[in-house]
Order: sequence, then C-alpha cells, then structure tokens
Amino acid sequence: MNRTQARWAGGRAVAAIRQVRPADQAALIDFFSGLSARSRYLRFFGPVTPGPALLRALNGDAGHTDAVVAVRRGDIIGHAMAADQADPDSPRGARMTDIGVVVADAWQGRGVGSALVRALVTGAQARGVTSIVMDVLPDNRQVLAMITSHWPTARISRSRESVTVRIQLPQHQQQGPPARPVGWPRAVGQRFPEVRRRLSAP
Repeated sequence: MNRTQARWAGGRAVAAIRQVRPADQAALIDFFSGLSARSRYLRFFGPVTPGPALLRALNGDAGHTDAVVAVRRGDIIGHAMAADQADPDSPRGARMTDIGVVVADAWQGRGVGSALVRALVTGAQARGVTSIVMDVLPDNRQVLAMITSHWPTARISRSRESVTVRIQLPQHQQQGPPARPVGWPRAVGQRFPEVRRRLSAP
C-alpha cells in the first residue's frame, strides 16, 4: 500500500498512513497501553490491553490480515486492521473482510479514523474482497455516523450488544491471480477468547 496522508478540514497533513512493520511492535504496545479505558472498550468490547497473542494479530503477522497505522512525528496515533474470510452469504469464492479501527484519544474526531478505514478499503478492493463488515457498539454514535455518511446504502443489523454493518464494495480490475480465500473467524474472540475485535471511535 502506498503511503498516504490523513488530513483535517484545514488541509494540513495530520498523519502518514502506512502498513505496520515488524519494528513497530514496541510502539504499538505503547499506543494500546496509552488508550483510555473507554477507547479500549469501544475497540475491543472491554477495557482490554492486548496480550502477546492478540498483539501478533494486530501486527498483521498472519497472512490473512492487513494492518495499517497512522503515524505523527514518529508516534503511532491510530491502528486499523482487516481480516479476510470466505463470505458465507455470497457465491462460492467471494470474500469479505472484517475491520477494526482505533485512534489515540487526543486525535479522535480529526479524520484519522476515516483515513485508516479508506486505506483498508483500498487494500481490500485490490485483494478482490467483495464486502466489508464492521461491528460497532450501539452507543458509538460517532462511528455509526461516519459509516452512514460514507456508505448510506450500508446494510445494518442490530442486536442488544452490537450493530453490524455490511458494505458491498465496487470491484476494481485485478492485476494477476486473486488471493486465496481464507477462513479466519469474524470474531477475534473465537481465536483469542479474552476479547472480541471491534471498531472503535476514530
């Protein structure tokens, strides 16, 4: 993925958006540890600081994940990841990706989360993914408003504990063979029982 910029209303660059690198591990530990309890709750459905197993997934170490960060003056101020899997609601071979985003408290509301989501969507389209899915807490109105403003035709389903948003992606012409479908569970809790991965406030 090319390096991109997240911008605020004045047009000034807020942060560079790039893929996670192996050297980012210590900075990611500091980033997640520095989030407020509310931001961690909105991201993980609980005031959780990621342990080693979840951190490896958040680093994008698995081949079926795409992980990006927003960097400001050398500091990570946002993280987002997408996990691909076969789409059970579409024809055979179709794939979906489940995404989660979190931004440092001091940088929320400045467009960083939206820029991270756009980077994940661009990568998903390049991989031939046909739809994205996001799970959001019902009281996370800021994120729900961002989603509906970007994708007014998104399909939304509600339960007592979460709002699930499904967005159909326009397909770009692929270059070369499509990536292999992967069967990674939507909920990180199925692989890491201590937490489920959720979308947090940008």
